[in-house]
Amino acid sequence: MNRRHFLIAAGLASGGFLIGCTDSARQQLTRGSLPLDEGEIALNGWVKVGPDGRVTVAMAHSEMGQGIHTALLMLVIEELDCGWDNIGFENAPIDRLYGNVASMAEGVPFRRDDDGLLARGARWTMRQVAQQLGVMATGGSSSVRDLWQVLREAAAVTRETLKQAVARENALASESLSLEAGSFLHEGKVVMSLGDAVRLLGEKPAPATRWTLRDPADFRYIGKPLPRKEARAKIDGTAQFGLDIRRPDMLFAAIRFCPVRTAAVLNFEGGKAAAAPGVRGVVAVPPLHGGTGGVAVVADRWWQARKALALVELEIEKTAMAEFSSQSAMAKLAQALDEEDGFAFWRQGDPEPALEGSARRLTAEYSAPWLAHTTLEPMNCTVEYHGDRATVWAPTQVPGMARAAAAKALELDAEQVDLQVTLLGGGFGRRLEVDMVGQAAAIARHFPGRAVQLVWSREDDVQHDFYRPACVSRFEAGLDAQGRIVAWRNTTASQAIVPEYLARTLGMPGMGPDKATSEGAFDQAYEFPHAHVAHVTVDLPVPVGFWRAVGHSHQAFFKESFIDECAHAAGRDPLDYRLALLADHPRERAVLQLATERAGWPSASEEGRALGLALHESFGTLVAQVAEVSRSETGGIRVHRVVCAVDCGLAVNPNLIAQQMESAVVYGLSAAMSGRIDIENGQIRQGNFHDYPALALAQCPVIETHLVPSVAPPGGIGEPGLPPLAPAVANAFHALTGTRLRALPLTLPA
Repeated sequence: MNRRHFLIAAGLASGGFLIGCTDSARQQLTRGSLPLDEGEIALNGWVKVGPDGRVTVAMAHSEMGQGIHTALLMLVIEELDCGWDNIGFENAPIDRLYGNVASMAEGVPFRRDDDGLLARGARWTMRQVAQQLGVMATGGSSSVRDLWQVLREAAAVTRETLKQAVARENALASESLSLEAGSFLHEGKVVMSLGDAVRLLGEKPAPATRWTLRDPADFRYIGKPLPRKEARAKIDGTAQFGLDIRRPDMLFAAIRFCPVRTAAVLNFEGGKAAAAPGVRGVVAVPPLHGGTGGVAVVADRWWQARKALALVELEIEKTAMAEFSSQSAMAKLAQALDEEDGFAFWRQGDPEPALEGSARRLTAEYSAPWLAHTTLEPMNCTVEYHGDRATVWAPTQVPGMARAAAAKALELDAEQVDLQVTLLGGGFGRRLEVDMVGQAAAIARHFPGRAVQLVWSREDDVQHDFYRPACVSRFEAGLDAQGRIVAWRNTTASQAIVPEYLARTLGMPGMGPDKATSEGAFDQAYEFPHAHVAHVTVDLPVPVGFWRAVGHSHQAFFKESFIDECAHAAGRDPLDYRLALLADHPRERAVLQLATERAGWPSASEEGRALGLALHESFGTLVAQVAEVSRSETGGIRVHRVVCAVDCGLAVNPNLIAQQMESAVVYGLSAAMSGRIDIENGQIRQGNFHDYPALALAQCPVIETHLVPSVAPPGGIGEPGLPPLAPAVANAFHALTGTRLRALPLTLPA
């Protein structure tokens, strides 16, 4: 194991404590070089300016619908005001300078309010590890948090350097100049344009050594609902997703996987497929990066390749997965809770005696199934191989890892592979995986000189995913005579994500406890005199991965539902009960109060409806949601309205936040109402949207988003709107019917 791989394992394991110190590459703003056109200058690896005054930003994060390109450009233009129409971006080169520090730095298993020596040391160390590794990744709702300081400083350095040049040229004090809409002003009059200032610097400009950032009170762009940068291209069809890549004489590949997940092909007969119209070849594809093996047909058109797959005969290996069923696995998770105590992520006081001495004890068991990602854009990758070099076009969340996967399959050095990140038609964590890239490269190697585009069908996608782990959660709470919680005990059981991810992407095991399995259970603000929150890791053969909001996606349902159970057992209003548990947490209280005020708590808008409440913090953001539900015509649950209150710190772009709340509610409601993956004999039963449905337009509730004003640094926003949705709906249904639903999806008992 080399040093880099050791550090990655230590960092991502989310529980290891690596002692060491590294120089912060992100603070070395002069490090890194951007490709320059004639007349352009770049004083750091993030921002360059042309002689026409146009500003270009190195974009290190992937745009997958969350609006991150717009938000990050807003950070730059706040400090380097060239005018909104005169700023753009290009993909950052693959370099550790652009590594995502924020997502890894959050991996330590401590509560947000834990400011002890160990917690502070672990956070500091993890940031050092992340800066040293420089892993480029878009995930964990971390993009703005990751670059909030970095991009603003990079822009400020550029602004100050140009301002000093203009001051020298015009014999003015630098402090007397300002930059607005692409022009330097002195006493309100234009002195020089931004583009002309660039020409003053020469070929090797020295960056300013001192600069200041704009005071938030003076922000001109941040906090405004600016239009999305990619919106026009998406409307007029010029936006380029992975599926839009077209090259001269390009070939298309479709793949037939072994029906049993993770199995490999022992032998195949492809003669009939090879003779089909338009077919150029039939090749075996090994099970790469945790994926399933199969056979690919390559043809002039994708549909020709897809049809010819039916003519291929497969002989597959027999694996342990062939005997696996999800029903027996859920029983195994429950059994693990009977037999093991697990790793305690949080312990407060002495819960066992407190439970014994409580006036009333409540117990409950909750569960959640495996879930698929179902990104709207099917999984795809295009590879053009030329023997000693290759170009890869991929909608990926991890460009460095994707490039490495392609290079390995092509037996090239990483530097011989040019990876171009396209727009992503949804990610949700699925495109943190590199199985598709490895497969496309392995296929393209058989067709040198011609680009090959591999596209999965929806059935391929659903049946060969890396699923959100199934989980079982048990609670025990002790209430005093007034109904207050005096002891809280919660243990969950599931597979661990990080060790599996490390094994298939880097070929090594993870180390330490996996925080991703228990996040959302131990790291919330509720105050209990005595508490114990633990997790039991259970090994199962189902491939699991990062799903939108990860552990929060189901732990919030468990925790917020049981909090509601305690409130009802105590005869208390669920809002008042939560507020009492948050006496020393004003931000949480403010979010709860805003959501309930805007929803009209506790009264629903119409007879025959009821309201349910949930609060959850994830990725640095607090979200409270109130769901209004009724019984549908078929006797199920109908969600009419979801009111979201959000404290994400300073709101960079309110429109993007509202859009992400709406996205999270729709995605989360799809999962809450019908999402489940069932496995029999190692095969996934679901295959497409007819049996793994997404929320239909007619089912979509009214969604309202309300922001808590804040000047705190920004939190994440892509994922935090999802976790509170399922418990808010379940709690509303209980308020309506008296029936407590403790299993996802929220289907009624027969």
